[in-house]
Amino acid sequence: MTLAAAPVELLVDRYELTMAASYLAEGRADDRVAFELSVRELPRDRGYLLAAGLEQVVDYLRDLSFGPEALAYLERSGTCPPPLLERLASQRFDGDLDAIPEGTVVHAGEPLLRVEGGRLICQLVETYLLNVVNFETLIATKAARMVEAAAGRPVVDFGFRRAHGPDAGLLAARAAYIGGCVATATVAAGMLWDIPTSGTMAHSYVMGFASEVDAFTEFLREHGDTATLLIDTYNPVRGARRAAEASRAAGVTPRFVRLDSGNVATLATQVRAILDEEGMGDTEIFASGDLDEHVIAGWVSAGVPVTGFGVGTRLVTSFDVPALGGVYKLVESDGRPVMKLAGEKSTLPGRHQVFRGDDDDVIGLVGEDLPGAPLLEPVLRGGAPAAETPPVAAVRDRAAAQRAALPSPMRALTHPTPLRPRLSPQLTALKERLS
Repeated sequence: MTLAAAPVELLVDRYELTMAASYLAEGRADDRVAFELSVRELPRDRGYLLAAGLEQVVDYLRDLSFGPEALAYLERSGTCPPPLLERLASQRFDGDLDAIPEGTVVHAGEPLLRVEGGRLICQLVETYLLNVVNFETLIATKAARMVEAAAGRPVVDFGFRRAHGPDAGLLAARAAYIGGCVATATVAAGMLWDIPTSGTMAHSYVMGFASEVDAFTEFLREHGDTATLLIDTYNPVRGARRAAEASRAAGVTPRFVRLDSGNVATLATQVRAILDEEGMGDTEIFASGDLDEHVIAGWVSAGVPVTGFGVGTRLVTSFDVPALGGVYKLVESDGRPVMKLAGEKSTLPGRHQVFRGDDDDVIGLVGEDLPGAPLLEPVLRGGAPAAETPPVAAVRDRAAAQRAALPSPMRALTHPTPLRPRLSPQLTALKERLS
């Protein structure tokens, strides 16, 4: 069986099924509950997060069902007792989902989404929701930092081959586009979400010809003035000369030349001088090779003549902060607000709404009438859509607008100044009473 054929309904942790069996035996499977997903603390050097992954959450909840193959495994392995197997055979998600729209700037402690419904089904979806929202939010935020560092120069996702598996590579391409990347090298992401795709050439293409001039000439003839020539297979400075020679032979000026290795900051200055000398002033320099926001920002600050960036490993793995500690916690049980008391891991009681004002965010209780715009919106009601899912391009536009509105200290790449949401007086009083 391939990974792609693994039943999505079994993407759960065993303890969720163990608890489901207990809920059913105790007669509590259909008690009304509410769970919320949030991030307790922002990762290192993050002044904000970009919410992402909601589209995948909606698809999962709408389509969730336990098929014959999954049920047969659960029975054969002894994972589930017969009453739970019978229940799962007809189980669907028929609850409610409220969420902050994708592409919205969010802060520590704010619920990104709330799931309400029967205790059994709301518990079962925990792991999948955390997996998707944690990962896409992490990568969208990392991409936004790289785009911030590039200061208007295009950033392209090159990361699929370095991602932690095919699914991660696809979702990383989507999240990177939300975060501001202009395109992806991953063709499947282009098909699934209409993300622009981009590609250059590999060293193997150049090495397949008798000379660089032959390789560049043929490539220019086939791809025209949109072509990008990779000039560092042998010697980047000589490669720039060969690119100019090929341009004259083909009668085509390439859009970019690409540098992928060596001291790119020094080489780019040398290559820029050669291109200008050869009458190729319109040809720009594109760089790749283990780039991150700090390298990009350093080059931009130093005036290195690189005008586009291909980012891979350090984007799709969020290399400096490789995981986001989102949590999925029970906040209301059968109409009763509940909270976990565990020091730094304590939770807020009750169902929450985030109210965004001009200068701060306030976390209040559902039903409170507070100043500011409420961020969590209805997404599913009774398992059915309550709103249309926006195209990823619209999500990207929202993210760009929200990032642009942030104060500079919050967008800083190191030692940012994050916003600390306030609690409403009503929520504060409830927290103190339950504590």
